[in-house]
Amino acid sequence: MRSNVQTASNAIVINRTLRNTYQLLSATLLFSGVMAYVAMVTNFPHLGLMTLVGYFGLLFLVTKLRNSAYGILAVFALTGFMGLTLGPIINMYLTAFSNGAELVAMAMTGTAVIFATLSVYALVSQKDFSFMGGFLAAGIMVMFLAGLAAYFFSMPALSLAVSASFVLLMSGLILYQTSAIIHGGETNYIMATVTLYISIYNLFLSLLHLLGFAAGDD
Repeated sequence: MRSNVQTASNAIVINRTLRNTYQLLSATLLFSGVMAYVAMVTNFPHLGLMTLVGYFGLLFLVTKLRNSAYGILAVFALTGFMGLTLGPIINMYLTAFSNGAELVAMAMTGTAVIFATLSVYALVSQKDFSFMGGFLAAGIMVMFLAGLAAYFFSMPALSLAVSASFVLLMSGLILYQTSAIIHGGETNYIMATVTLYISIYNLFLSLLHLLGFAAGDD
């Protein structure tokens, strides 16, 4: 009897976490899109490495406030800031390529399809992808450092390799985080939202970079 009650209680927590995560994720993606549009029309400057400073600073704030109501405000601060940094990048593609608008649309569509497909697969299959945690953490760290090297030493080939790797890593992270929610490994919807948002953000940028190289018209 106690086991059945515990199972029912766990199911309620999981369903609430999943619902809250996707509701907050939808709201933050919309807010981030609005901020990206604001950055585009105001010609907000590209922040370069300052993007990392802002990202890690706001991520630290979210982590500290994850168990309070202020955590939601911190999530919007983080995703709004990331939206601002996205605007100049999109403007660059619109300016640099005659088919820039098509590239952006293709990257957005590809990101949406990948996210939806992987999320549905994780939810329907109910598979446990927790085994991917160590690999993803190591892979993201290695590719992050490789991306910095490509940036500082102007290595286009390495930059493309990093983007291709990030498409795979972010796809894996979507599976991992969704699995963690449905198996009770992640019960904090604020942190789950941030993980999925960053996965989508990096997936979009990586696809845009690859499409610009493969299909961009000067």
